[in-house]
Amino acid sequence: MTTNAEELVRAAYHAAEGDVLDAQGFIDLFAEDGVFNDIVNGVSYRGERLGDTVHYMAHLYPDVHRELHRVHVIGNVVAIELSIRGTFRGTFETPAGLVQPTGGKVDIPTADFWYVEDGKIKEFNCYIGASVMLAQMGVKPDFASAVAASATPAN
Repeated sequence: MTTNAEELVRAAYHAAEGDVLDAQGFIDLFAEDGVFNDIVNGVSYRGERLGDTVHYMAHLYPDVHRELHRVHVIGNVVAIELSIRGTFRGTFETPAGLVQPTGGKVDIPTADFWYVEDGKIKEFNCYIGASVMLAQMGVKPDFASAVAASATPAN
């Protein structure tokens, strides 16, 4: 078992790489009550659901790779500036239906904060550049609908 916080976090990134995809290995790095918080989407994952994010990203981008730009370790906290890179090859579910893959490349700016206790990941907070990701996938905001909705007087 790894006790070094940075090594532990690097092992988590490795397990989630497109050419590795070890969801159980990813899960096993977390404490029993560990949590992954997708801050931008307001969703948290625990237990076996921790592996959902590994599978989801690999579905969208089968060649997913995280390029770590800056790694800072402050005690039991590992703060990382990175890019999530890959090729959009999986369908993307939206409230309006499925967006079909374009084969386009993505390079998504991301900031991750990992909190380690007793050699396990206690908390992982991920801040993904969602607007950049969507634009690179060809999902453009529908400003016309937003303007029309805001023009309707509130009751």
